[in-house]
Formats: sequence, structure tokens, C-alpha cells
Amino acid sequence: MPRSHRRRPAPVHVPTAEMNVLDVLHALSDPTRMTITRTLHADPERACGTFPVEVAPSTLSHHFRVLREAGVIHQREDGNRRLTTLRQADLEERFPGLLAAILDAYERQAAGDG
Repeated sequence: MPRSHRRRPAPVHVPTAEMNVLDVLHALSDPTRMTITRTLHADPERACGTFPVEVAPSTLSHHFRVLREAGVIHQREDGNRRLTTLRQADLEERFPGLLAAILDAYERQAAGDG
């Protein structure tokens, strides 16, 4: 089958009720994944190749997989693009205040205040 007709498997997303706090904390422990998360917090939906990170495409795919499997992001196909959103409402439902606290702590640390 020609490459242009192959379909990628749809990304698998963890249900909100099955999110694990340790998986979320692990996913957010990496600076590249925090950049992805912060970017999505400011800009609700982005195509995969538009994030301000300097890593190889295969490495970026790995980071997206870790975030997706932890329940931090949702990805959907749109033609030949994969669009990514932050599962902020799901994270808030499952772990109230966690994402906001992590983002705030990360910003304070980046600013040298914490």
C-alpha cells in the first residue's frame, strides 16, 4: 500500500477515572514535556510540529506518548496532522489544583523564585 494511504493508529487515551497521579507527576517531570504542557496551557490546540522544543521528531513523539498515556494531553487526527490539546478539565476533575500548582511552581522556579 502506498505510504500516502496508510493510516496511523488512533492514539489511545487513558480514561479520566484511570489517571494515576504518579504517572502525571512523572510525565511532568521532564523539561521538554513541561514546555509542551505550558505551551498548551497558553494555546489550547497545536499541531505536533509547532511546539517550541528542539528535539528530533522521534523524541518529540516519545514525549507526546508519555504525556498522552499519563492523561495530560489529548491528540486527534486532522487530515495529515495530529492536533494536541491539554486535558486540563480532566486533570482538574481527577486531581483538583494539581496542574495549576505544578505550572505555578515551574514558573516560579524558572524565574528564580523557588
